[in-house]
Formats: sequence, C-alpha cells, structure tokens
Amino acid sequence: MENLISLVNKIQRACTALGDYGEGSALPTLWDSLPAIAVVGGQSSGKSSVLESIVGKDFLPRGSGIVTRRPLVLQLHKIDEGSREYAEFLHLPRKRFTDFAAVRKEISDETDRETGRSKQISSVPIHLSIYSPNVVNLTLIDLPGLTKVAVEGQSENIVQDIENMVRSYIEKPNCIILAISPANQDLATSDAIRISREVDPTGERTLGVLTKIDLMDKGTDAVEILEGKSYRLKFPWVGVVNRSQADINKNVDMIAARRREREYFSTTPEYKHLAHRMGSEHLAKMLSKHLETVIKSKIPGIQSLISKTVAELETELSRLGKPISADAGGKLYTIMEICRFFDGIYKEHLDGVRPGGDKIYNVFDNQLPAALKRLQFDKQLSMENIRKLITEADGYQPHLIAPEQGYRRLIESSVVSIRGPAEAAVDAVHIILKDLVHKAISETPELKQYPALRVEVTNAATESLERMREQSKKATLQLVDMECSYLTVDFFRKLPQDIDKGGNPSHSLFDRYNDSYLRRIGSNVLAYVNMVCASLRNSIPKSVVYCQVREAKRSLLDHFFTDLGKLETKRLSSLLNEDPAVMERRTSLAKRLELYRSAQAEMDSVAWAK
Repeated sequence: MENLISLVNKIQRACTALGDYGEGSALPTLWDSLPAIAVVGGQSSGKSSVLESIVGKDFLPRGSGIVTRRPLVLQLHKIDEGSREYAEFLHLPRKRFTDFAAVRKEISDETDRETGRSKQISSVPIHLSIYSPNVVNLTLIDLPGLTKVAVEGQSENIVQDIENMVRSYIEKPNCIILAISPANQDLATSDAIRISREVDPTGERTLGVLTKIDLMDKGTDAVEILEGKSYRLKFPWVGVVNRSQADINKNVDMIAARRREREYFSTTPEYKHLAHRMGSEHLAKMLSKHLETVIKSKIPGIQSLISKTVAELETELSRLGKPISADAGGKLYTIMEICRFFDGIYKEHLDGVRPGGDKIYNVFDNQLPAALKRLQFDKQLSMENIRKLITEADGYQPHLIAPEQGYRRLIESSVVSIRGPAEAAVDAVHIILKDLVHKAISETPELKQYPALRVEVTNAATESLERMREQSKKATLQLVDMECSYLTVDFFRKLPQDIDKGGNPSHSLFDRYNDSYLRRIGSNVLAYVNMVCASLRNSIPKSVVYCQVREAKRSLLDHFFTDLGKLETKRLSSLLNEDPAVMERRTSLAKRLELYRSAQAEMDSVAWAK
C-alpha cells in the first residue's frame, strides 16, 4: 500500500515541480487523474486541528477569521523509524525545515507574498512535503474555510470566491472530499456537507469527519451522526477530539493529545462501542487505505491518459524540431540538413508526389498553344503590307522569279511576334516555380523553427529562380531568332510555281502584283509561319524545362550552399536563432515527456504487480 501511494506522491511532486497540475483548469492533466484528498469545512470547523493531528505536528498558521488564504497541497511521506522529521516547500527546493514553527511562519510569509498583507485569498497553491516516520503516505489539500460574510479588509465577493475555489478542486471526479463539520453545531447548517452534497450527491467520494465532539452541550451527543442515522454517507463517519486552545497554549504535544483522544472515546459511555473507528490516528489510516483503493481503481484510466499524453508530447516535440548544436560544424550540418529537407519537398512538388507540378504542364499544353493561336498575323499579312514589303524588296528592279526578299521580310516580321508567347511561357513557369518555393518552405517544419534561416532560404531560392529565368528567356528567345535567321528551303521548293497556278508568263511582271498573286504570297507565308509555330510549340517547353525546371531540381540552393561555407560561426548562429518561446516550449515539453514516460513505466510496473 505504501509503495503505491508513494508512487502517486512522487508523480504528484514531479507534476507540481513542472507546473503540470490542473487546479482551476478545465484541461485534464496527470495531476487531475491522480486521486487526492481535499479538506473542506467552514471557518473554525477544526480543519487545521484535524490536519495537524494527522501529521502529528503543529505547523499550520492559527488566528481569527480566514487563516488559510491559499490552497495548501500537503504531501506526507513515511520514512524509516528513527529518521529525523523534516519539511520542504516546492518554492524553496533546496531548503529543509526541521523546526515546524518555521514551517508555520513560511506558510504565512508565502501567503503574504502572493496576497500581500491583506485578508484577500489566492488560488495559487503552496506545496509542502513533510517527511516523518509518524505519518502515513498521503496527499491532502487544505482549502480556505467556507464563510458566510466578508469582514473588514475583504472584498464583497470573497464568500463566492472561496466557494468557487473549493468547487474547482472537489468537482474533479478523482478528488476525495474530506468534509469537516463541528459536532456542536446543527449538521443541517454545515457548509462542508452542503457543498459536498452538491458536487457528490451520491456520497461516493465524500468522507465525513465530526470535530468538537467534546464541546457539545451536556445531555447531547453525536452518536446518531457517527452511526450514520442522522445523515448517511457511503463511508462511516469518523469523530475526532482535537486539542483545546488551552492545550495549544500549553504546547501539549500531539502524542499526548492522541492518547487523551483515545481515552475520551474509550471511556465515554456513549462512544465506547465506536471507539475502534474514532480518533485522528484511525482517520489517517482509513484515509490512506481508502486512497490506496481509489488509486488501484483508477490505474487503467491513469495509464490511458499517460499513454495519450506521451503520444501528444512526442508529436509536438517532433513538430518543434531538435535543439541546436553548439559548435560551428554542428550548426552548418543542421542548416544543410534542413535545406535538404526543403529541397526534397520542393522536388516532390515538381515530380507530382505533392501537388503543384501539374501547373507547369498546363502552361505547355494550354497556355502556350492558346497564346500562339491568339497571335494576329493579319497586320503583317495584309494586302497593303505584302505589296509594300515586296515592292520595297524589289528595289529598282522587279523580281524575276519569286519575291524572295519580300518573302523573307514577311516571314521574319511574322515569326518575331512569337517572342511574346515564348517569353510569357518562361514567366508563367517562373511564377509557378516561385510559388512552389513558398509552398515547400511552409511544408518544411524545421524552417518554421528558425525564422532567420527561413528568410535566407526563401531569398536564395528566389534569386536562383530569377537567374534561371534569365537563362531560360535567353535560350527560348534564341529558338525564335533561329527560325528568323534561317528559313526551311524545302518548304518553298515544294510550293507550286506560278505557271501551275494558271499564271501567264507573257504578262508583265508588274501585272503579277495583282490581289490574287499577293494573296497567294500571304497564304504561303502564313503556312510557313504556322509550321514554325508548330515546331516552336514543341521546342519552347523543352528549353523552359531544361533551363528552369531541371535546373531548379538540380541546383536550386547551390549558390546558397557555396556562400554558406564562407560564413563565420556568429553568422551561422544568427541563422539558427529560434523564437525564445519555441525554445522554452521545447524545454518544457521535454521535461514533461520525461515525467510522463517515467510515470508510465512505474504505473505499468504497478499494474503488472497487482
């Protein structure tokens, strides 16, 4: 039993050390899944005395009004007989208190640090661990006493604020409620019973403790309550007799107080038959046994929560990435590795593993052909322009056989207009490649981790694509210029001669400049230009892919890598400067993951041992 409760205490301590506890939080945490006992009662109900009786030490502040103004998470740890008792606060981890009067003062001082020297309350808990051979392993949460009116120096909302704070603890399904009620008051007016009944109507989680039995009016007793006849709970009521104020003033120790408490129940006729389950010693043992039973029943749920949380923490840590290496070589390797991840994702977009690369094919299959079709050759091949160019090409002599220079000028002036669609295809592919850079950047988790490196990689990739675009534009426009520079002779050799078309060789050459003749020239030129368009429709994509797409896959970050090797350590470090919030988050997650994995291993060992 002690080993099981010790394990829970250990996990709870680790949770509180990491701030991973859920007081007042709606989010499920490991702390919330671990059973604990919350002590609830009205002001002056004897809560503090019950806790001190369980611990066997005077360590809680005393006084009038609201003394407990912050939750006190009290963890009791049983140590070997003969060992010296001591206490530790979570906010003072390396300081051991062996004087429990100093513990009382530190509780008061720590309360004042949070609330000031006012009478206000705070939901921020104080965590105290007490190590003693005279205690049972237990976790108790002492909550501010419920009150009905605000006193001077307190806000008007303090009554509701205290109740809300108490509820935030006892509403949790894994919380065991220790309801403290004074026997010298009507149980119907007990604040502890009222609020416990509201959050635990079946009484499954409520343990009742009756204090001040020895202070009841003569002729009255608490037998009906203790026997469960007056107000029935699932578990038997426990009665305790605390030290009187006179005993406290005389520094009567707990051992003597416990002895007098046993004598009271065993010698008082009304309570003799109940003496075996009365008193603070019995209460402590009963709480420890009950806590063990609850923990055993909750182990499957705790294991499930731990496993789920471990998986979530591992996923988030993976998303945040690994911590940065300290040396220059390690930093350079990290940058290169991240860039390789980005480069791999970029290639996947181009190769169709990820979406986006299909847009490039759309440029070649739809946009380029559509742009070539939209070319208007009407102006170049209008009757006026044909007559003008052919006449000018003849010079002072009319052509004898065919207007060759006129043909050449007409063809060149038409083919040169293909430069527009060729340039547009280069630019369209450039835009797609650039968009894919931004997409790949956003899909590289490691780059999210380092904003400075993300900017540098984006800039380097964009500059590289710009260089590739210029090279591609130069090569692609050269294809058009080549078509202008050298015409395909076979095309014209295969054209029918004028005589075959019904021409009359006896006519004057100038008579041949009629509309029919000029239209035939225009038709021939258009046929040749269309042949060139068909050829360029196939060769322009080859040029663009070779100069842009292929190069982007092969050497997108080559210039960046070259420059990277020349950078000093300081500059490399600046590229790997993380957002401080991310670094802090990773550290926190790593600590939590270590805690949960350890808890998982220990819980599993307990489950197997059952």
